[in-house]
Amino acid sequence: MKTFLKSFIVLFIMAFSGLSAQNLETKIDSLITSKFKPENPGAVFLAVKNGKVIYRKAFGMADLEMNVKMKPEFVFEIGSMTKQFTAVSILMLAEQGKLKLNDEITKFIPDYPTNGNRITLHHLLTHTSGIKDFTSMKSIKDIARRDLEPKKLVDFFKNEPMDFKPGEEYKYCNSGYVILGYIIEMVSGQTYEEFITQNIFKKIGMQNSYYASHDKIIKNRVSGYRDSNGYVNTNYISFSIPYASGSIMTTVDDLLKWQNAINSNVLLNPIYTEKAFTNYKLNNRTYIDYGYGWHLEKVKNKIVREHGGSIFGFKSMGVYEPTEQIYVVGLSNCECNSPTTITKDIATLLID
Repeated sequence: MKTFLKSFIVLFIMAFSGLSAQNLETKIDSLITSKFKPENPGAVFLAVKNGKVIYRKAFGMADLEMNVKMKPEFVFEIGSMTKQFTAVSILMLAEQGKLKLNDEITKFIPDYPTNGNRITLHHLLTHTSGIKDFTSMKSIKDIARRDLEPKKLVDFFKNEPMDFKPGEEYKYCNSGYVILGYIIEMVSGQTYEEFITQNIFKKIGMQNSYYASHDKIIKNRVSGYRDSNGYVNTNYISFSIPYASGSIMTTVDDLLKWQNAINSNVLLNPIYTEKAFTNYKLNNRTYIDYGYGWHLEKVKNKIVREHGGSIFGFKSMGVYEPTEQIYVVGLSNCECNSPTTITKDIATLLID
């Protein structure tokens, strides 16, 4: 009788677990299919809990002209999620003693004007530098299609008036991460592309990740779109413009390798990893919800690490909750259809 009862309980638990997993998958499917239709530009979503992949699916079309359906292994531009890689690269160089986070940028760019001797790498990493975001300048249309060296790109915005004094406010700023990319090149003696390829992508096995290029043949690259009274191909931009603030291409599977490497301190020792996920303060002692390359938000009384990205033709979002090791990432190939809300909703479902 005891053996029978024990077997019954085991079977009941297995059946209930299977049903719960099935219900969860159905809920996630419903969230995504309400926004991403089979005939339109699509998306890929990946969800992980406690180290186990529990959801990995593709929706919609990867290429409208060639009638190619989306697949989970396809390569997307991820826009500002690139900032995670730039921030970790700076932390790697700091750990190696090649720079300090409180170094002023004039140490690397002596001719940097207004307040350059007061702006530190920490200010750049946390978007508290006060430097004007070059993507908000009207004149950006004049350089968007040009291939610029990093120094020329810095020169494009460095003489703009400051938005505020360093450390006084938080204001999201792509310019700061452009400067960080340029500093990575000066300190390492490598191009930004070479540094992240050799020290991150190859080191942790991100075999389908790249510094974006219009010229290279990149297998499984999806096409980007925008909605202009119907879907059209996205605008052209030189990848030298988003540079270290937004020019990485990758897959959901490689982003999981990236997240696992961060969790296991493969690239940084625990002390420097923690610096990326610290809530920092302004000069007035007010906390900001940003570390180094990640937003730090509270969901269901838990701190989650997240960041999205937006670049011509593409949107991205990644969310990580440390206590239950929940990681959800969504990548889409139309600037008209962001995966941000769905990615956060999936993460909330898993936390619940």
